[in-house]
Amino acid sequence: MSSWAGRTAAEIAAAVREKEVTPREVVAEHLDRIERLDGRVGAFRTVRAKAALTEADEVGARADLGGLPLAGVPVAVKDNLAVRGESARNGSAATPDTPAAEDHVTVARLRAAGAVVVGLTNVPELCVFGTTEGVHGTARNPWDITRTAGGSSGGSAAAVAAGLVPLALGNDGMGSLRIPAANCGLVTLKPGHGVVPAGIGNGDWFGMAENGPLATTVEDLRLMLDVLADTGVSRPEEEPAPRRIAVALRSPLAGVSVSEPYTTAVRQAAGILAQAGHRVRRAEPPYPLSLGVTSLQHWTAGTAVDAAGLDPARLTRRTRVHAAVGRRFLHAVRTGDGRERLRERLMPFFTEYDVLLTPALARRSPAAAPWHERGWLRNLLANTAYSPFTPPWNLTGWPAMSVPFGTLPSGAPCAVQLVGRPGTEPGLLALAEELERRHPWHRTAPQADRDRGPGRSDR
Repeated sequence: MSSWAGRTAAEIAAAVREKEVTPREVVAEHLDRIERLDGRVGAFRTVRAKAALTEADEVGARADLGGLPLAGVPVAVKDNLAVRGESARNGSAATPDTPAAEDHVTVARLRAAGAVVVGLTNVPELCVFGTTEGVHGTARNPWDITRTAGGSSGGSAAAVAAGLVPLALGNDGMGSLRIPAANCGLVTLKPGHGVVPAGIGNGDWFGMAENGPLATTVEDLRLMLDVLADTGVSRPEEEPAPRRIAVALRSPLAGVSVSEPYTTAVRQAAGILAQAGHRVRRAEPPYPLSLGVTSLQHWTAGTAVDAAGLDPARLTRRTRVHAAVGRRFLHAVRTGDGRERLRERLMPFFTEYDVLLTPALARRSPAAAPWHERGWLRNLLANTAYSPFTPPWNLTGWPAMSVPFGTLPSGAPCAVQLVGRPGTEPGLLALAEELERRHPWHRTAPQADRDRGPGRSDR
């Protein structure tokens, strides 16, 4: 019997459409893998085993089965988006355990395309931090379970990297797709503003947060992105032109250093793209010195809005402090002036260059530890030290990708980031596809089936 766990979404959907396998068989096999492995990985807050099998049968009986782009594909959904009949706890004890009456629009689109939601994935409380742990569980990197999967879409990334599902839905307000994707060896795209419906929390973190897919191949990423956007946004260009690519190695945030594995990955990726005919040049964007302050203001203010109305006594201390800091910045952030100034400063750079290539992270992820029990400043410093490259592109609202490239000394994945102007999602996907073709990556973690001791230093 063929094994469907570990196959790509494109392979699964094609086989289901051709009736080589039923949706129930595919979903059952993935549920079995979740039962065997998720105790070590910690990807899921809740698994919908009985409901998923029932829904798989419903997909199999659909008259339009032969035309469904995600026919029978098991997917996981981040636990801050509504799934009909399930509660969205947003990683907190303070949120209500009330089942949602309707699916979020992105979940509805996945189901309409034939996907089956097998569960909701772990997130840090209110999706604030770049590590995923809390009262509902700890999401670990399947490549090295001593390290966090990242955050805040950490559970979704861990689920895909461990082969528990071929695709997962997450979202990104300060890097929350790209950070865990980079840690876990996945490809992801934070789409530009308005490409995919948002509707995340209370106001999408002032329009900075975007929903997007986590996948193991660019083909699967395209497939899910088109379903989420309900358009052909990812359609490949007929005659892709050479791109003007700027290569930047310095951290956007003053005082944050970048470790050698990540700078090496960028240099090697730049070399591959140059050999492919692109015009590649070293150039640093004109990040303002105030970028760190602007990022902190928006990051904390978004949490202040999401925490409003929740019982502070049921929030962790790091979340309470983060929200309290953010309340001071609400007025300044709501004007949008800081974001507009950043866009105006960076746009001339993106007139000269089509794409920016940077490290995805500055260093490997922190240990999988009870960060939710630690102080706010310690969390702030740990997050800033390892993920300075993602926030600028939420502030601008421009598309940005994380693409696996190379490995860290521990054997865990390394990654690079691609950034473009508004509307350049197809071009970014084309570059990611070139990197995948010329420098293939392992799609899922071979360590997922066994415990792994501490890795060597990745610095």
